[in-house]
Amino acid sequence: MVGWLNGYYDWIKAVHVMAVIAWMAGLFYLPRLFVYHAERATVGSELDRTFRIMEDKLLRLIMRPAMITAWICGGLMVAMGGLDFSAVWGWAKLGAVIAMTAAHVWMAARSKDFAVGRNTRSGRTYRLANEVPTVLMIVAVVAVVVKPF
Repeated sequence: MVGWLNGYYDWIKAVHVMAVIAWMAGLFYLPRLFVYHAERATVGSELDRTFRIMEDKLLRLIMRPAMITAWICGGLMVAMGGLDFSAVWGWAKLGAVIAMTAAHVWMAARSKDFAVGRNTRSGRTYRLANEVPTVLMIVAVVAVVVKPF
């Protein structure tokens, strides 16, 4: 089905890596924005509006396109045999990516909460959320590079 793409595997992988870097940067930065938004801005203030703009643009213009590109390129590489599902590491990588996507969706929902002035979470919650992408990144990178299992 995608055999004609095999000659482009390295290019697809390069685009995938770039998309993942952009996506991860957003996954690291957005919860930090939420920390400051939750702790320093009052609903309706100029600071609140500034944070809402920053959060929205980060999600819409960087994170969402990067996530979609990472999934498309990753899916193409899987279709070309680039992920070994007969080994645990392939499933660990896929699990980490699904969990990153869930984290992204959760953050997008929190951004909507801020946008309508109904954030109920503390800065501490967002500080903890900030650690999730790091753990998932470690799992994904070790699974693919080291293939320990």
